Amino acid sequence: MRRAIALATLIALAAAGTASAEHWTKYVNGEKGTEWSYDADYLYKDQASGRLVVLQAISKPSASFGPGAPGKPDGVGSLVSIDCRRKSMTLISSYTPSKPLAIGDRWRSEPAKRADGPENEALVATVCPLADQAPVK
Repeated sequence: MRRAIALATLIALAAAGTASAEHWTKYVNGEKGTEWSYDADYLYKDQASGRLVVLQAISKPSASFGPGAPGKPDGVGSLVSIDCRRKSMTLISSYTPSKPLAIGDRWRSEPAKRADGPENEALVATVCPLADQAPVK
């Protein structure tokens, strides 16, 4: 059953990535001119775990780089799940132009880690207030 859910999620993400526009929202400036953004089209509440699932990407505007979704030439980022009550995160998958987004079937059982660091803390602070309005999948 979990594999079926993971496969359905992967198919939904792939379809959403090709069928809809990317809506990147910057949530924090990183080091050395980098910026971190999340894609509102990839923000949803996972029904099975109750966590938010968020696609985030890094960009560097001075180099005309990103943010980009998986499969894009400037796509570098990750898919994470966030437990807003505990302010913790689980990495679901990361991606680069040479490494596609690959969602495993065990991410819901992976232990969450505290959302430490300025980028992670900013992501939690930005998306958790959206949890009640996020679609449930």
